[in-house]
Amino acid sequence: MEWQAILTLLTLATVLAALVITRVSADLVLMAALAFLLITGVLGPVEALSGFGNPGVITIATLYVVAAGLKETGAVQWIARLLLGHPKTEKGAQLRMLAPTGILSGFMNNTAVVAMFIPAIQDWAQRLGIPASRLLLPLSYAAILGGTCTLIGTSTNLVVDGMLQARLGVNLGLFELAWVGIPLLLIGGTYLVLVSSRLLPDRGGMKEELELVREYGVEVEVDAAGPLVGKTVAQAGLRALNYGYLTEIDRGGRLITAVEPDRMLQAGDKLYFVGAPECASELRRIQGVKAAQASIQKLDLANHQRCLVEVVLGQEFPALNKTVRESRFRTRFNAAILSVSREGKRVSGKLGDITFRMGDTLLLEASHQFVEQYRFRRDFLLVSALNDSTPPDFHRAPRALGILLLMVLASASGLLQIMEAAFLAAGAMIVTGCITASRARRSVDLPVLVVIAASFALGTAMTETGAAVWVAGGLLGLFGPLTPWMALAIVYVLTAAFTEAITNNAAAVLMFPIGLAVSEQLGVSFLPFAVAVMFAASASFITPLGYQTNLMVYGPGRYQFTDYIRLGLPLSVLVGSMAIGLIPFVWEF
Repeated sequence: MEWQAILTLLTLATVLAALVITRVSADLVLMAALAFLLITGVLGPVEALSGFGNPGVITIATLYVVAAGLKETGAVQWIARLLLGHPKTEKGAQLRMLAPTGILSGFMNNTAVVAMFIPAIQDWAQRLGIPASRLLLPLSYAAILGGTCTLIGTSTNLVVDGMLQARLGVNLGLFELAWVGIPLLLIGGTYLVLVSSRLLPDRGGMKEELELVREYGVEVEVDAAGPLVGKTVAQAGLRALNYGYLTEIDRGGRLITAVEPDRMLQAGDKLYFVGAPECASELRRIQGVKAAQASIQKLDLANHQRCLVEVVLGQEFPALNKTVRESRFRTRFNAAILSVSREGKRVSGKLGDITFRMGDTLLLEASHQFVEQYRFRRDFLLVSALNDSTPPDFHRAPRALGILLLMVLASASGLLQIMEAAFLAAGAMIVTGCITASRARRSVDLPVLVVIAASFALGTAMTETGAAVWVAGGLLGLFGPLTPWMALAIVYVLTAAFTEAITNNAAAVLMFPIGLAVSEQLGVSFLPFAVAVMFAASASFITPLGYQTNLMVYGPGRYQFTDYIRLGLPLSVLVGSMAIGLIPFVWEF
């Protein structure tokens, strides 16, 4: 080997060690590797930066905007409400959850699907009396398996397809992977339904103890035109929120204080909840309830401009010792008070009659600019926005789903390339008001894109310096004479092992040139090896680190590392065996 190949392999080993051992973020590690290869002359500027112009990377960035449009409109929660229903058994609940998760993950980024499903599944599990820990990890696995069914279901597929286009001029169809992906989803889903209840313990939920947090009272009204009229409290998902509980209902001036789960809701009912500040965010995600206070409806703010903010009153707040009504708070600050907490407890009584005291904590509905505007003002000791508290714009949900459907049809029919269809869909989301331009910019996950694009530099260096050929020759020599099927299995297993330790996209980019070199040395088609890298890089079931959705459910499900091994190891073996067996029948050597 020449010095460039040796330096590339040393760089690769250092990157892998840094990703596995240290806590340095993946984007910094891979950008450092890119810079090192560029400075040492292993790669020129064009080759080192080629990943940033790869069609797969650009498509992923564009699909973030499409997924954000679906999230802003509450489209996934809208679908979840329609499809989840009220199953009688735990296995029935798992089946009801796996089907929509797998299908949705095939057509939008599976990370976005899991992010939007987690709160819905937590609420649903509590309504059904099922431990959330028995649903959330299967949710992640179903999203991973569903993402392998189409080319746009996971970023890994788009990355490998981008490399196929750049290296070999090969374009995979939108549904070409479904020949293997759908059987994997069906078999994997069946396994999860049959065994997850036995293998996953009841670890409780993430419901906070309300006496340990700031306590507020939040009032909402049942919308006469919404879907909750005529439903019971339990059916509406209002019985067991994660961060609060329903204490009473005001029905036309008559107070109902003992609220039973089977109490029927009527139009105009005013519902009073007590709980943590996040309770208000939870209520916003339920279609069919609206703010009860007139002051909130009078705010001069569009739906997408609103968020929840907590403020602590300082000694220079101008309305100390005045009531909320006397303070003209909404006029002065363009923000509406939802509730007042004092010394960690909600202040009871009518909101307008509460007298402000120094140190009171207010829960406000305000604009996104409120925090920046008042952070350094002496009126407030602390100003803090609640994460992800913008209310979904449910009436635009059908519009967002229609845009997604048109994108899929345009791509599947061959009318447009996936990247072109994604660009049009992202533009349509902005033009039709499903998402604003500013939120579309914020929705693009830059660190993920940097990881993917910078990984291309390592993959290019492996190919250009001959390091990939040397590794492939070493594998063939180590295991003796190999049939193409055996070589495919080795590439799959190595990729799956890498993806458990480092990011799935980095594993795909690093194994792609090795798979290409193995196929060339065997004199067979490279396409089966590329597809094997696609599926193996996504098949991260054994650790919470390899795939982002696994990490996302780790906290809400209160999982332990051993839970992933117990449920994921057999699934990984099952999926890997099926994929290795099926791939050569669809894409011949």
